[in-house]
Amino acid sequence: MPSPTDELSRLLAIMARLRDPETGCAWDVEQTFATIAPYTIEEAYEVADAIQKEDWAGLKGELGDLLLQAVYHAQMAKEAGYFDFGDMAKAVSDKMVARHPHVFGSEEVRSAEEQTRAWEAQKARERGGRTLDGVALALPALKRAEKLQARAARVGFDWPDARPVLDKIAEEAREVWEARDEGADRVEEEMGDLLFVCANLARWLGVDPEAALRRANAKFERRFAIVEDRLKERGRTPAQSTLDEMDAIWNEVRAADKA
Repeated sequence: MPSPTDELSRLLAIMARLRDPETGCAWDVEQTFATIAPYTIEEAYEVADAIQKEDWAGLKGELGDLLLQAVYHAQMAKEAGYFDFGDMAKAVSDKMVARHPHVFGSEEVRSAEEQTRAWEAQKARERGGRTLDGVALALPALKRAEKLQARAARVGFDWPDARPVLDKIAEEAREVWEARDEGADRVEEEMGDLLFVCANLARWLGVDPEAALRRANAKFERRFAIVEDRLKERGRTPAQSTLDEMDAIWNEVRAADKA
């Protein structure tokens, strides 16, 4: 069986060949960090999707695709003289060792809660600067909102409990409604405030807001597909049906889910 080291060396060699200006693939050669970044994000979501589906065979392939993205960026960085894959691997290895002195150093073994606090303190020292620095702009907006609020909470800028967050959601919802005649920009601003507070409530309840919304999206898709199927049995499409008719089927599906 080939070793992981052998296979990684093979993958690095394949990427170098693909990026060769003379003998490589024209598409791969013309790519840049900026053009590849969206694929990197997409592959990370496909990893998360395979995990959510418990598709372990598929996860192997998706993780491979994500690894390819890291190799791709490392090859472009090597060509530009920034760093190579070895530098990248060393940086993350050094970081893991530095952040786990209770494992790789002389500190006492900590509980999971103590380790979380120490981890965040170490990351804060590494970041320097302001509390909210380093929360990636490319994160999905709901996930970034959760992280921004969690960072602020660590320095004491937070609600005392979840109840005021619920009250704030009601307040923001009213403001969205009141802004409906003040133009699209104003409505967008208020809608953003509402979503931001919803992300905060998710954080208080220990829920990943991005995962929750993905789950809701999947549920909506599944239920609406059943609505379409039942209408098809009646010889109609949704566009040929009334809202009352579709709503009745929807409620039947919803009730069956809760049974």
